[in-house]
Amino acid sequence: MISLTDHDNIEAPTLLHVLPESRNVPISVEWTVPYKDTTFHVGIHNLPPARAEIIMAQLREWTKSPEPHRLRDLLKTLHEIQDVLIVLNHPMWDLAGIGKDKHVDTLHHLVTEAGMYFHAFELGGVRSWKENQAVLEFAEAWGQLVIGGGDRHGAEPSAVLNLTNAQDFGSFVQEVREKRQCHVLFMPQYAEPFTLRILQSLLDVIREYGDYPLASRKWDGRVFHPDRHGVVRPLATLWDKPPIFIDAFFAFVRLLEVEPIRQAVRFTLSKPEHQKRFVAGRGEEVAAHGRLTGRILPRHVR
Repeated sequence: MISLTDHDNIEAPTLLHVLPESRNVPISVEWTVPYKDTTFHVGIHNLPPARAEIIMAQLREWTKSPEPHRLRDLLKTLHEIQDVLIVLNHPMWDLAGIGKDKHVDTLHHLVTEAGMYFHAFELGGVRSWKENQAVLEFAEAWGQLVIGGGDRHGAEPSAVLNLTNAQDFGSFVQEVREKRQCHVLFMPQYAEPFTLRILQSLLDVIREYGDYPLASRKWDGRVFHPDRHGVVRPLATLWDKPPIFIDAFFAFVRLLEVEPIRQAVRFTLSKPEHQKRFVAGRGEEVAAHGRLTGRILPRHVR
C-alpha cells in the first residue's frame, strides 16, 4: 500500500482515483507548516474524498497566512477524522537553516503545543542514520511512535517500509492510531552510501524513457523553468539543445551505469563501520523499545 504525497497538492492521488485499479489510493498531502522562525512538513494521509478539496483549501490558506493560534485547531479537526493519519515528517531536518539547537528548541515548542494530534514521527529513507537516530531519541522522549517514509524523487524503491497485516490503508491507520504499533523495516539500500543514492536518483531523472509521450521522453521535457515572461515551460522549449557543460556533467554521471565504476564509487564512499553499527547494533537496540517503535527490524547487508 502506497500513500503518495506532494507538497500542498493532492492532484496526483485525486487523478489516480479516476482509474479503477487505483480507486482506493489514499488521498494524502505533505503540508507545509510555517512555525515561528522555521518550517515543518506534516504528512496528512487518507483524507476523505468528499471533503479533501475543502480541507486542502483550509490548509493552503493557513500556509499562506499562518495564524499560530489556529494551528492546533486545524490539527485537532484533522485528528477527529478517524481514518486520517497525521505524521510529523523528518522532524530533525532544519529546513530553514536556523541552526541545530534553535531548530530542536522550536520543534519542542511545536510538539508541546500540538503534539497530541501527531500520530507518529517519520524515519526518512533518504535522511542520514545520524538524523534518524536523533528522531528515535526524540520520539522516545515524547513517548511517540515512529513510522517509515521519506522523500523519493527518482525510481528507487522505498528504503523504509512499514510492515502490517492490515488489508486496507484505513486498517493500517487504526493500527497506528488505536493500537499504537508500527513495525518499521530498513531495506538494504539504506546502507548504500548516501551520495551514491542521490546520484542514482539523478540518473533516473536524466534517463530517456522511450515509452513516455514524445514531448517528455528526454529529461529537458520533464524539467520546467519560467521563460522571460514568467510562464513555466519545459526546458526543451527554451533552447535548441542543452548547454555543453550540462551534457558534459550528465555524461560523467552516466558513467555510474558502468558496473566496475559504480563498484569503485561505492567502495570509495562507503563507511563500513557505520554500516556495521546500523545493522548489528542500533537496529537490535531499537527493537527492544516496543513502546517506541513496535519494532525496527535489523537487516543483514551484504
